[in-house]
Amino acid sequence: MRSYQHLEKMLEKIDGRGYKAYQELQGQYQWKDYILSIDYVQGDPFASPSRIRVILSEDKAGFPENLYDTFYKRKGVIDFLSRTVAQNIQKFYHRVGGSGKSGLLSIGHCGQEILDRNFVVIDKKHVEARLEVGLPAAGRRILGREAKKIFFEALPKITETSLFYKNISKEQLQKTVALVEDQHCIRQELEKRNLVAFIANGSILPRESGVSQRPLKIGAIPFQSPKEYEIALELPNYGTIKGMGIPEGVTLIVGGGFHGKSTLLEALELGVYDHKLGDGREYLITRENAVKIKAEDGRSVEKVNISPFINNLPMGQDTIRFSSENASGSTSQAANIIEALEIGTDLLLIDEDTSATNFMIRDGRMQQLVQKEKEPITPFIDKVRELYKEKGVSTILVIGGSGDYFEVADHVIMMDEYVPKDVTKQAKDIAKKNQNLRKIESISKEQENPPRVLLKTSFPKGKKGVKIKSKGLEHIVYNKMDVDLRNLEQLIDSNQTNALCFILYYIMETMVDDKKTLSEIVDQVYEEILKRGLDIVSPFKGHPGNMALPRKYEIAGMLNRFRSLKIK
Repeated sequence: MRSYQHLEKMLEKIDGRGYKAYQELQGQYQWKDYILSIDYVQGDPFASPSRIRVILSEDKAGFPENLYDTFYKRKGVIDFLSRTVAQNIQKFYHRVGGSGKSGLLSIGHCGQEILDRNFVVIDKKHVEARLEVGLPAAGRRILGREAKKIFFEALPKITETSLFYKNISKEQLQKTVALVEDQHCIRQELEKRNLVAFIANGSILPRESGVSQRPLKIGAIPFQSPKEYEIALELPNYGTIKGMGIPEGVTLIVGGGFHGKSTLLEALELGVYDHKLGDGREYLITRENAVKIKAEDGRSVEKVNISPFINNLPMGQDTIRFSSENASGSTSQAANIIEALEIGTDLLLIDEDTSATNFMIRDGRMQQLVQKEKEPITPFIDKVRELYKEKGVSTILVIGGSGDYFEVADHVIMMDEYVPKDVTKQAKDIAKKNQNLRKIESISKEQENPPRVLLKTSFPKGKKGVKIKSKGLEHIVYNKMDVDLRNLEQLIDSNQTNALCFILYYIMETMVDDKKTLSEIVDQVYEEILKRGLDIVSPFKGHPGNMALPRKYEIAGMLNRFRSLKIK
C-alpha cells in the first residue's frame, strides 16, 4: 500500500498529460486515519465517473456495535451515513472546473425511503463509504492540481465529519435507528393482528407534486383513523401509537373525485418500504409483499396461466400457457395477478382508473346482451372473494364507479375531503335494498401457474457478449433490447434499477440451468443477497456500483417483461 504523499507526487507528475495517465493512480493509499482506495479510473472525462472508497477500521470509526446488530438497524445506519456524506459533500466541496464530468464528487442519492443500499458498508471490522469522482481535465489534459483539491482538501474534511462516530450527530443517528426498530415492530404486528396495513394518526399522505415524493407542506390534512378501525400499538421507542389498522379481506376505498382515494392507495403502495424521519409516512406500513396491479397494454407475456380469469379465446389460443408479444389490457392485468401470486404476494392493490374495465366487472345488462359463452373474461369481481377464502390473498381496491363491489367487500372506507370514514354498513344496506341484475360468472378454481422453468435461451449473447445498463428508473437495456419497467410502480429508486441490471447478469451467469423455475431463481437470488449483501451480484471488485435492494416482485417483474424470455 502506498502513502498519501505518493499520490500527491503522482498527481504532480501527470499534471498536463493525456487523460489516460490518470489510470496510474489506481490502487490504495494510506492516510493517517483511513485508506483511500481508487478502484476504477474512467478513461475519458466524459465517461462514467471514477469509483473510489474511503475505508476506516472500526476501532478508528468508533461506532457502537449495538447500533447495527440487526439487518434493519444496519439499514438505518447506512441510510443515515449515506445522507450525512452527501450533506457534507455539499458543505465542504466547491466543485472544481474542467471538461465533461470533471470535478464531480458524489455518493448515491437517497430519496424519501430507507432502503437497503450499498453506498456505505459497516460491520465489526470496518466502515467504508463509496463515492464517485470525475477526475478533472481541460479537454483531455489532466488537471493534477485540481485533482489534489479533491483528494487532499475536500475528501479529508468529508471523511472526518461523516464517518467518525465522535463527529456525527449521535442524536439524529439514534433517532434513525429507533425509527427503523419501530417500523420493524409494526410489520411484525401486522402479521400477528391479521392486518394488511397500518396508518398512524397524523400521517401526511399527499406529496409535494406529481414528480416529487416529498410531503406536501401547505394544505395537507393529517390522517385520522375512523374510530371503527382505530387501534393502538406499543412500539419499543415511540411508545403508544394510534392509527388505522386495515384488516385482511376485501377492502374498498370509495369517494368522490379529488377526495383522496388514489392518494391513500399510492401511500399504501409505497408503505412496503420504510420512510425517513419527517416524511409524513414514516408510520404508514403495508405488508412487504403487497403488489400494485394494473392493466399494461402491449407488454409481453410468456406462458402464464391466465385461465382463472380468461378462457375460450378466439382462434383457440391457449390461456393455461398464455403467451403474447402485445397483450391487451385485460390479458395483461390477468397475467400481472398470476405472476404476483407466483412470487408469493398476499395483498393486491388495485385502482379501477388504471384497470381494464372489462376485466373488473360485467354488469347485469351487459350479461344479458352478451351471453357468457361469448365472453371469455371472468371478471375480477367474481374472483376477489375466492382469492381471499381459498388463497388468503387480500385486496384493497379504489372503486369510484361500480357499487356492485359492495356485495363482495368486507370493509368499505370512504374518503371525504381526505378524511376516511367507515361506510361498510351503509354500503351493505344499499346492496341489499337494490336488486342486482348481474349474475356470478362461472369460475375456475385453479389459480397457480404450472411450474415455469426459465431457459438459458432467454439470454442471447452478441458478438461482444452481453451488455446490460440502466437508463434512469424505468428502463434497462440488454444489448439493444429495451426492458420497460414503467408499470412496476413500486420500483421507486434508480439505484434499485442499477441493482436489477447486476441481478439480471448474475442470474444469467450463475443460476439459469433449464431446471429451476422462475420463482425458485428469484427466491434464491433474493435470499443470497439478504445473507451476503448486494455486492455479491456485481462483477466489479472494490466499489461495485451504486445499488439499492429491489423487492422480489420487482426482480420477477423485470424477468417477466424481458421480451426474449423463454419458458418451458
